[in-house]
Amino acid sequence: MKLLHTSDWHLGRTLYGKARHDEHQAFLAWLADKIEQEHVDVLLVAGDIFDTTTPSNRAQALYYRFLCRVAASRCRHVVVIGGNHDSPSFLDAPRELLQALDVHVVGAAAADPADEVLLLRDGQGRPELIVCAVPYLRDRDLRTAEAGETLQDKERKLLAGLRAHYAAVGAAAGQKQKEAGTDVPIVGMGHLFTAGGQTLEGDGVRELYVGSLAHVTPGIFPACMDYVALGHLHVPQAVGGSEAIRYSGSPLAMGFGEAGQQKSVCLVRFEQREPAVRCKPIPTFQQLARLRGDWETISARLHALAQDEHAQGTTWLEIVYEGDAVVGDLRERLQALTADTHLEVLRVQNRRVVALALDAPQAHESLDELDETQVFDHCLDAHDVPAAQRDALQQTYREALALLHEDDARAG
Repeated sequence: MKLLHTSDWHLGRTLYGKARHDEHQAFLAWLADKIEQEHVDVLLVAGDIFDTTTPSNRAQALYYRFLCRVAASRCRHVVVIGGNHDSPSFLDAPRELLQALDVHVVGAAAADPADEVLLLRDGQGRPELIVCAVPYLRDRDLRTAEAGETLQDKERKLLAGLRAHYAAVGAAAGQKQKEAGTDVPIVGMGHLFTAGGQTLEGDGVRELYVGSLAHVTPGIFPACMDYVALGHLHVPQAVGGSEAIRYSGSPLAMGFGEAGQQKSVCLVRFEQREPAVRCKPIPTFQQLARLRGDWETISARLHALAQDEHAQGTTWLEIVYEGDAVVGDLRERLQALTADTHLEVLRVQNRRVVALALDAPQAHESLDELDETQVFDHCLDAHDVPAAQRDALQQTYREALALLHEDDARAG
């Protein structure tokens, strides 16, 4: 039997105003093809199907059309759990209809954890897999608030609630296995943050609970689970050194911090109850690049990218300027270099301009003792602005002050 584990699609997501519908459509088409090519029996989707709790009609269409295509394939079952970005009620609303297509949806935590345990059968009706489909567990699912609680009390209760929930689910899975009369594999699912999990800048991963409890240890998963399919972290990774507890990661780079990262899905083949895991690389459907450094470095990289004959489609860029020289017309320079190319700048961070904020004045001075010009001079000194640039900057500063004073005079 073969499983495919994926998560964190974030359908409907945008990147600095750019829609990603085409990327998601290409990914889901690739995924449906891969399910056919690899003869996948069960598809597991570990949460964050949508990017918001109110997905657009286009995002919903992608989701339902994909499920219909997979239901018509040789894949026997699809199991979907809700993530922290998803609306539990929205995911659960068509559950009975999707059940007819052997698509099993658990959007919200069940009152009885045993109801999250699914016994899946093969084409002949024989038990073949038990899935503990645990969705993202919200604060209200795990503890009861009490007056006068400290933050430590809340964390302790949340951790106890998580352990109790997974223990109950594991016990129910063991009972189902016993009732089935066969030693079928048990697979766990979850949408949470485990200790030591890797994240990247700008990947959009949110902390899930107040305090430090967002990171739980892998020991929370019962020993009866032969494989644990996790969602929430966008970097593909094993947990605690175990290949049998994994995050599949997001199929698309969620931000420029993930530019160049190889995305993948997890293919899991069971021989009896022993899983063998392979990570299948996902093609890149939209090129992203982050360029950082001084102007000479950035302009050289832009020129090289513009001349790249192997580039396919538009490349979206984030520019992080970190040079010593003040470049006030950075956006204009970037626009001139990228005009009539396949490059499109989505975000600019001018770290030099941002850094030009007044540091604390000399210990023997206060702001009351400094005039406007002296404050600006301190700013130039604090950030080692080259002498060759000072005259122009000071002149611009004086002109700005003059305009402000003129506006004040008119208002008076």
